Amino acid sequence: MEPRAFRILLERAIRYKRSLQKTEELKRNLSLHGVLGDLVGISPAMQQIFSLIRQVAPTSAPVLISGESGTGKELVAREIHKCSPRCDGPFVAINAAALPETLVESELFGHEKGAFTGAMERSAGCFEQAHGGTLLLDEIGEMPPSTQPKLLRVLEDLKVRRLGGKQEIAVDARVLAATSHQIGTHLREELYYRLSVFQIEVPPLRDHREDIPPIAEVMLRNLNKKHSTRVTGVDAEVMDLFQRYDWPGNVRELRNVLERAAIMAGEGLIRLASLPSPAFAANPGPHSAPASVYEGPIMLQPGQPLTKLEEAYIKLTLDHVRGNRKLASEMLGISLRTLQNRIAALREEAGAGTPGSRW
Repeated sequence: MEPRAFRILLERAIRYKRSLQKTEELKRNLSLHGVLGDLVGISPAMQQIFSLIRQVAPTSAPVLISGESGTGKELVAREIHKCSPRCDGPFVAINAAALPETLVESELFGHEKGAFTGAMERSAGCFEQAHGGTLLLDEIGEMPPSTQPKLLRVLEDLKVRRLGGKQEIAVDARVLAATSHQIGTHLREELYYRLSVFQIEVPPLRDHREDIPPIAEVMLRNLNKKHSTRVTGVDAEVMDLFQRYDWPGNVRELRNVLERAAIMAGEGLIRLASLPSPAFAANPGPHSAPASVYEGPIMLQPGQPLTKLEEAYIKLTLDHVRGNRKLASEMLGISLRTLQNRIAALREEAGAGTPGSRW
């Protein structure tokens, strides 16, 4: 065996043993504290998530992480990386929904100087950046159909070709994918099966409310460090409200509420006066409130343009979820990209002076 090949095998064996040792340490921590890195949970649902992470992390299998917006899918991906033999390598995340379709391939595969207008220098893509580590493809359901065959080829061949390049570059990156949608109908079948070898579904916060107190405790500890506050906890009346609220934005919304409340309180317990607004207490969230709670119903009139009805319905849904576009797209049964395109089109119509538009 060549010395270089032997050294590579030895390094992999050392990383694997280190990963197993770290996994055993994490098991002990979980049994004592219900914590896995930045993930917190004492509920059966979260303990199951922790168990799945421990099982899949030491392997090289692709993982599809699903769950509503704000549930902590990227945190799950980061813990898989931290518990894996690749923990010393880079962790790179790319959000397919946040990129214009024209830039997705450049971000994934890189480009050479002059490959397209504005390409002033050579740039490595996410696969190259994640070499030796882990690549998270967030919101994979938003991946443009034209890019999916190229992504599949890279996953199978472990080689990328930069836009405008002539040579293929070998890459070694473990791929994780995340989505807030049911993506079976959004991806090519062969790509879906390639990415979903192992699946982890992160539950919405309303399905494991018993985890709210320990999550809040950890969050407040971190927020005290960030803002130099001295908040000691959450008042019982506020915690009761937290337990009854539906959290449409999930853990991300909880953190935002706590951050604002911690700044307002400064020290001591967080009380009702520190919460965002009275509407927070009055609105249990879209998952428990009927559609009729909307105070401004759509007025139907014969001959009214369909675009006007669509505009009103989109606004109603956005108001209902307090501007959360990801959640609105899920409720409307369309992709986030489609919703964003419709909003952009409606804004253009409003700019052109369409009567009644308020975008």
